[in-house]
Amino acid sequence: MPRHPTYAPSVSGMSASVYSTLAERLSRKAGEVYPLHVGDTWMEPPEGCRMEDFRVAEHPGMHRYAPVQGLPGLLDTIVERVRARTGVPTEREEVLVATGGTGALGAVMGALVAPGEEVLLLAPYWPLIAGIVTAVNGRPVPVPFLDCDGPEALVEAVRERLTERSVALYLNTPNNPTGRVLPRAWMEALAELARREGLWLLSDEVYEGYAYEGEHVYARALAPERTLSAYSFSKAFGMAGNRCGYVVGPAEAVAQLRKVSTHSFYSAPTAAQLAGQRALEGPGDAWAAEAAALYREVGAKAAARLGVPSPEGSTFLFLDVSASLDDRGLPGLLERCVERNLLVAPGPSFGPFPHHIRLCFTCSPPDVVLRGVEALAQVLGR
Repeated sequence: MPRHPTYAPSVSGMSASVYSTLAERLSRKAGEVYPLHVGDTWMEPPEGCRMEDFRVAEHPGMHRYAPVQGLPGLLDTIVERVRARTGVPTEREEVLVATGGTGALGAVMGALVAPGEEVLLLAPYWPLIAGIVTAVNGRPVPVPFLDCDGPEALVEAVRERLTERSVALYLNTPNNPTGRVLPRAWMEALAELARREGLWLLSDEVYEGYAYEGEHVYARALAPERTLSAYSFSKAFGMAGNRCGYVVGPAEAVAQLRKVSTHSFYSAPTAAQLAGQRALEGPGDAWAAEAAALYREVGAKAAARLGVPSPEGSTFLFLDVSASLDDRGLPGLLERCVERNLLVAPGPSFGPFPHHIRLCFTCSPPDVVLRGVEALAQVLGR
């Protein structure tokens, strides 16, 4: 018998919010508020790269569909950038422009993961990735790495969770939410593990320009035959609202990704692609360097006030708050934060971390963020 109209079981069990159900309450609060739960920037994109800078007279067709793979000019610019940064020979056929890093990784999972197959996620992880795996009827498998003291321990943590259903390993560096930058030895060990076990290596590198300590190691340079790397103009140049990013990988795999993208978002917004191309060709890198200096400074100040190490990269701090929890647990702590006009993201959004919170130190101007950090420090008793 056909089943009665209902909802997909894989989606019914998903949370509608990956951060907090308290956001609506914060919107009703009087006075200054501190929405430190959202990963965004207070900075506008580079001058000349904003929507107000594009006119139909100069860009006829900017409100029409773009080619499904991406605008030819943007593809060529991306190819040149990837070659220069990774040292890996790259052609247009190995690039897909997508609706942000989210759309890129959605296309990756849709193309590579069959129902019931498992994707190993280095945890803590970007909070949308588990839901993306679940939405294609895959199974996300967290691999906690906070306690790993070297590449051998990290590889062992992954191996312990490998099964015959494992098809891919996802990593995110510089990391959201921890602010860590995975060292080269760790990346090399993961690439070798993926090669040995026949796994796809899915590398989320949207914070590539925001490594404050150490180097950002490009995964594709280590295992180009099995690596798909995602990037985002949202994080690179303050263009989150434009919804544009891209993914780079083997041409055969990207051809499969294009099938998924065509039947989901079809093509990334044309005007957003124009803005991304202009940023890459012009003021984007200078803007990112200025942003990185500002981010690093406010991140260090926030970390110092909260008594934790400065972030090595990205725009986040991930705090163990177990010593500050009462009998209400983490929900009680989040309630106390809202009473101070403050929102932070709960640890379980990032994996099995019921005693952690994440804060973003770039979501508002630095003075506002630091006042929010002071409120959090008082809630935590620090």
